[in-house]
Amino acid sequence: MTGYAVVIPTLGRPSLTGCLHALAASTGPRPRRVVLVDDRPLDDCRPLPAAIPEALRDRTTTVPGCGNGPAAARNAGWRATDEPWVAFLDDDVLPGPTWAADLAVDLTAAGPQVGAVQGRIRVPLPEDRRPTDWERGTAGLATALWITADMAYRRAALEAVGGFDERFRRAFREDADLALRTLDAGWTITMGTRRTTHPVRPADRWASVRAQAGNADDALMTRLHGHGWWARAQAPRGRLPVHLAVTAAALAAVGCAAARRPAAALGCAAAWALGTAEFTLARTLPGPGTAEEVAAMAATSALIPPAASLHWLRGRLRHRTAGPWTAPAAPEPRRPAPTAQDAL
Repeated sequence: MTGYAVVIPTLGRPSLTGCLHALAASTGPRPRRVVLVDDRPLDDCRPLPAAIPEALRDRTTTVPGCGNGPAAARNAGWRATDEPWVAFLDDDVLPGPTWAADLAVDLTAAGPQVGAVQGRIRVPLPEDRRPTDWERGTAGLATALWITADMAYRRAALEAVGGFDERFRRAFREDADLALRTLDAGWTITMGTRRTTHPVRPADRWASVRAQAGNADDALMTRLHGHGWWARAQAPRGRLPVHLAVTAAALAAVGCAAARRPAAALGCAAAWALGTAEFTLARTLPGPGTAEEVAAMAATSALIPPAASLHWLRGRLRHRTAGPWTAPAAPEPRRPAPTAQDAL
């Protein structure tokens, strides 16, 4: 069995204790090391609120992440280890009861060109009602490629591509970026057998608006990997083009009104209203239909298009000088030292 370490970035959420206990309870070879990366800001000096189980206490260490985001935290974690494989887990997942044994099978089966092995994610949804918009969004993790909620990387592959790109400051797209760079460097990525549960975190009604910050990361992904990265990563394109159009209609309505062009202002306002109504219905109809959910969809559907547009423009501006990712050149084969016979 190949030795492995587990790296868990954390903000000190209560779910960390459950993650560690599920890891300790799983059958199979234990990790040689568990690294918790405390990614809270440096001025938060409280100890991590996690009860480390006895089975992991002698091999668990904590390193500072300094609040620089999950990409930087994962880099700090894997660089604090020396095992040939590093399994990344999120602090809100629950490794399955045979997770360690299944990981051993995954790593043993990985050929020399395999740079990473992905775990299988299950997102439990309510059985007595239709899922909310937030729950449906989380459920997408079950079919997403390469998410670091449960992803094991070969150390050699991480070293070859330089680890995670720390310009990704949110838990979004940093995993797809690393995987694409790993593939570009000549490694392969396979699907493993181990299973991990990712519960739906509680969220307030404005979480979907805050999530639009990911559009800035999409702008960076396009700079790094070109427009074809969406297809390569099998990532849904989302509604950004529509959001840009709806936002433009709202701005045009205000501009036409200021220019005292009432007919044009009315037409642009109608386009904005129709776009917003369609978006609200698209998010509401698949949901549970409760008054609370309908009200949340109505409020956030008006705010998401301008938020998405603003973050996309911010990303385009911030990363305007970012160059495309270039795979490292393969090392030249070493030539044998000349012998006396060669000189004759």
